[in-house]
Amino acid sequence: MGQFMTELLPTPSLDDLPRRFSDFDTLGDALDYAAQGVRGFNFHDPRGTLTRPYPYSEMREDAIEAAYRLIAHGIKPGDRIALCAETGAEFAALFFGVVYAGAWPVPLPLPTSFGGKDSYIDQLSVQLTSSDPKILFFPPELAEMAGAAADACNVEGLDWVEFAAREAKKTELPQAKPDDICYLQYSSGSTRFPHGVAVTHHALLSNLKAHAVGMNVGGTDRCISWLPWYHDMGLVGCMLSMVANQVSTDYLKTEDFARRPLAWLDLISRNPGNSCSYSPSFGYDICARRIGSQSKVAERFDLSRWRIAGNGADMIRPDVMQSFVDAFADAGFDAKAFLPSYGLAEATLAVTLMPPGEGIVVELVEETKLSGEVHDTAKPKRYRAIVNCGKPALDMKVEIRSEHGEVLPEKAIGKIWTAGPSVMHSYFRDEEATNECLVDGWLDTGDMGYMSDGYLYVVGRAKDMIIINGKNHWPQDIEWAVEQLPGFKSGDIAAFSVTTPGGEETPAVLVQCRTSDEAERQRLHGEIRDKVRSITGMNCVIELVPPRTLPRTSSGKLSRAKARNLYLTGEIQPYAIAA
Repeated sequence: MGQFMTELLPTPSLDDLPRRFSDFDTLGDALDYAAQGVRGFNFHDPRGTLTRPYPYSEMREDAIEAAYRLIAHGIKPGDRIALCAETGAEFAALFFGVVYAGAWPVPLPLPTSFGGKDSYIDQLSVQLTSSDPKILFFPPELAEMAGAAADACNVEGLDWVEFAAREAKKTELPQAKPDDICYLQYSSGSTRFPHGVAVTHHALLSNLKAHAVGMNVGGTDRCISWLPWYHDMGLVGCMLSMVANQVSTDYLKTEDFARRPLAWLDLISRNPGNSCSYSPSFGYDICARRIGSQSKVAERFDLSRWRIAGNGADMIRPDVMQSFVDAFADAGFDAKAFLPSYGLAEATLAVTLMPPGEGIVVELVEETKLSGEVHDTAKPKRYRAIVNCGKPALDMKVEIRSEHGEVLPEKAIGKIWTAGPSVMHSYFRDEEATNECLVDGWLDTGDMGYMSDGYLYVVGRAKDMIIINGKNHWPQDIEWAVEQLPGFKSGDIAAFSVTTPGGEETPAVLVQCRTSDEAERQRLHGEIRDKVRSITGMNCVIELVPPRTLPRTSSGKLSRAKARNLYLTGEIQPYAIAA
C-alpha cells in the first residue's frame, strides 16, 4: 500500500485572535497571547520550499519545556545563556525558553564563509568572555567549533538537540517584571572590545509597538525575512516583533539567501496577502544584479502586494534603490513601498521610521557641509544625495546636538541623540562605556545627521565604525589584526571608510611601510590584503604609505578622521604597488 504524503501548510496570515500591538508586560506574556491564535513562523529550504510550519502555540509549548529543563539544570533568573543564532525552530524555542526561565538569552553569530574555523572560535570566545554565560547552546553541526570556544572560556557547551531530548519536569516558572533585563544584544560591538546591550522587557515591547504602529501593521500583513537572528534588525525587527504583534512570518536562512537571493522575492510573490520585508541596501542590490536587462520578471515574480519594503542597517543608497525599481517595476513593485528607517541596538532597534507610502526621499547636500570643512570657492561644488530616514518612532525623541551639547536648528548637521522608553538599560558590566553614551536619559548614537521638517537625515558616523553591507566593522579590529603581522606595531595602521561618488562605502586601510624594496612591498601588500579580508570578508583598499605619515592627536593617539581627510585630498601619497 502506498504512503500518502501530507502537504505542509504555512501558518495563516489571518486570525480570529484580536490583534494587540505589543501591549504586554513581558515578552513571555506576548508569546502567551500569540499562542492563543493560529499564526506562527514558517521555515523554508534554499529554494523557498516550506519545510516546517511552527505555530506560536507549538513554539510556546516547546519554550516552556525548555524552561523546565533549564531550571532543572540549575539555571537561575539573571543567568546568561548564549545561543548560536541559527534560523530555525530550535533557536526560537530556546530563546523563549530562556526568557520563561528568567535568564537572559545572548544570541551569538554563526560562522561566515570567510575567516575560517579559528576566526569563528576567537569571535565566540570574546563574546562569551564578555557575557559570562552559564551555557553555550549550539546546533549539532557546530559542535566542534562552538564546543572549542566554550571549552576555552570554561563555559558549558551543549548540543541543543541533545538537550531537547531530556525530560522536562514541570516546575514553577519565575515571574518576570517589565524592568527586568530580557536579553543581551551583541550585534554592534567591536569583536575585540564587545559591548553587550542590555535590553529590558519594557524597552523591547515599547519598540515592538512602535514598529506595528509606525508601519500600520494589520489585516493580511505577513513578514518575509532572510535577516540573521543575531543582528538586531533580524532578531528584534523580524522575529520578536512578529510574536508581539501576532504576525505570521516566512524565513529563509541567511546563507541560503546569499546563494539564491531571488528565492526571497519568490516567497514574497507567493504570499496572497500583503508582504512586509526588510533588507539593507545590499540585499536589494544583489537581487537587481541577478536580473538581466532581458529578463521577463513579470513571468516569475508578482511584487504588487509588497506593502512595506523596509531598508536599514547601513547607509541607504538611492542609486541601489533606483536600480531595484528599474529591475522589478514590470513585476509590479511600487517604489512607494520603500520604507527607510534608522536605528541601533542601543535603542533596541527603531529610532525613526518613514511613514508608509512616502518611499525614498532625498536631499542634495554640499559635501563640504558633510565633513565640516569650509568650501574652497575656487573648486566646483560636489553634492551627495542624503536619504530621508523618517520621523521619530512612537514615544521616541530625536535631537541634533553640537560637539558641546547645544541643540542645533533645522538643517544643521550634528550628532544624533535620542531618548524614549526603547533606549537600552546599559552596556553589560561596562559602566564607563554606558556613562559615555547615556546622559540624563538621552543616548548619544555616535551618528551624524540633521532634521528637516520633522524628518531625520543621516549623513554618516561620528564614531569610527565602518558599516559595509549591513555588517559593522570596528577599525580597531582591522588595525589590531594587521598589527599581528611581523614588522608592524600599534600606530602603523589606520582603517576608515571612504564613500564613492555613488554613495557606496568601502573600507580603506593605510599602513606605514618601512621597506624600500619593491618586491617586499608587494609581498606585504598581499599579506595585509589577505589578513584584512579574513576580518571583513571583502577586498578592501590597502595602501602602503611612508613612515611617520599617519597623523596624531595632541595626546599622541592616531587620528583616523585626519588620516582619512589627508588621504582623500591627496596629501597622503601611497607607494605605487604593481597590480
